[in-house]
Amino acid sequence: MHQQVDFHTGLGDKLAYACRLLRKAHRSRARVVVTGDAAQLARLDQLLWIFDPGEFIPHARLRAGERPTPRLARTPLWLADQPADAGACDVLVNLGPGGVDGQPLPARTIELVARADDEVAAGRQRWRAHLAAGRAPVNHPQSDG
Repeated sequence: MHQQVDFHTGLGDKLAYACRLLRKAHRSRARVVVTGDAAQLARLDQLLWIFDPGEFIPHARLRAGERPTPRLARTPLWLADQPADAGACDVLVNLGPGGVDGQPLPARTIELVARADDEVAAGRQRWRAHLAAGRAPVNHPQSDG
C-alpha cells in the first residue's frame, strides 16, 4: 500500500493551523487521528471548541491505554496520546515532537512542524525516520501557519 507522507513546515501557530486542517478534513468526511504530547492535545481539544464560533468539529480524546467505546468509534476525529490505540483512520496528523516509529500508518500521514528550532530539529528526525521506513515524504512549506 502506498503511504503518502506530507510535512507542513514553517508553521507560526501549529495548533491554529491544525484546527484549519482538521476543519477541512471534517468537511471531506475523513476519519482522522491526531497524535502529539498530552499538553498539545489538551490545548488542541480546547481550541477545537472555540476557534470558529459558527462551526463544530466533533472530536474525542483517547488517552494512553484507553479502549475506544462503540460511541467513540463513530466520532470522526480522535485526539490520541498513542496512535496505536486509535484504530483505523484515513489520515494521521502528528503534532510531534515524537515520531510514529513502528506504528502501522494509514494511507496518509501529515506531520506538522512549527518554526521554532526545537520543532525543526524534531521534524528532521521524523523526516529521516520516514525515509528509513521506505516512505518518501513531501515538504509543503507554509508562510501563514
